[in-house]
Amino acid sequence: VQLQAFGGGLVQAGGSLRLSCAASGRTFTSYAIAWFRQAPGKEREFVGRISFSGYASDYADSVKGRFTISRDNTKNTVYLQMSSLKPEDTALYYCAAGSYSRAAGAYNYWGQGTLVTVSS
Repeated sequence: VQLQAFGGGLVQAGGSLRLSCAASGRTFTSYAIAWFRQAPGKEREFVGRISFSGYASDYADSVKGRFTISRDNTKNTVYLQMSSLKPEDTALYYCAAGSYSRAAGAYNYWGQGTLVTVSS
């Protein structure tokens, strides 16, 4: 499966942004999808995940209550709705497909990153 993340941009603190992860391939519905992010000078970190069915989801403490992941399997797309954005949310955001896990190693397929910049 091939993934393409888009929707990043510049937003003011407190604002909202929605990222999309579009997948190609007929096996999209077989995979859990996760979002990771990497800020400049920092390691990649887990943001959130959603199961292949969409019934289960899980978030990092740093984004819980502010970010929501959803998926539309009819459109082969997963969304990351981000609200109440903070400058520390600034990062390159990646989507990945694989097993339902918080570990990056569980995901075999990665999209290119989309940059989110939150100004104070």
